[in-house]
Amino acid sequence: MDKSFFKFTDFFNAACFFEASLILVALFLGWIVDINPFNMIFFSSTAIFYGVIGTVPLFLMFLALEQLQQESVVNIRKFLLQTLGPGLLRYNWTHLLLLAAIAGLSEELVFRGVLQPWLESHWGATVGLFGSNLVFGLVHAVTPLYAVLATGVGLYLGLALDYGGERNLLTPIIIHSLYDFLAFIALMRAYRASLSTPH
Repeated sequence: MDKSFFKFTDFFNAACFFEASLILVALFLGWIVDINPFNMIFFSSTAIFYGVIGTVPLFLMFLALEQLQQESVVNIRKFLLQTLGPGLLRYNWTHLLLLAAIAGLSEELVFRGVLQPWLESHWGATVGLFGSNLVFGLVHAVTPLYAVLATGVGLYLGLALDYGGERNLLTPIIIHSLYDFLAFIALMRAYRASLSTPH
């Protein structure tokens, strides 16, 4: 029985549509609280540098988790392979890069572009950072451990918002997008390898 959550005939279009719809969510939430998340995005060589370099620790964490054999980590790995593997396998790296870029942009607009600064404006920087990323962890809570890991990643991205002494949403967008892209590639390869491995 196919355990994949994705029953769409076109995984790529469905995933891109869902992620892109979060941009509208960000704009709507921003309109409600009078925050335009796009005002925090501007081109900066510093932001690009920190974005690229800042991806490395997250992806090293991903690779380290791939080596662990604890049941909770193995369950996450199986879940990701079963839900994302069949969809990712059908597409090439340019599709995966586009999907990762849309996901990175849309999710950062919601969580670091609107939610974090809104919470900061009412309850301070610490509540803004932790509150927004607790929500980020909860919406990624496919397992309890995954929720904890997602919260940690969110905190890292929330701190990246101010890397280099300037508040620029471009930095966490780059980190998020590049990390997702590399993770998609790794998951696609792992799923392909699992198909050729006798069970």
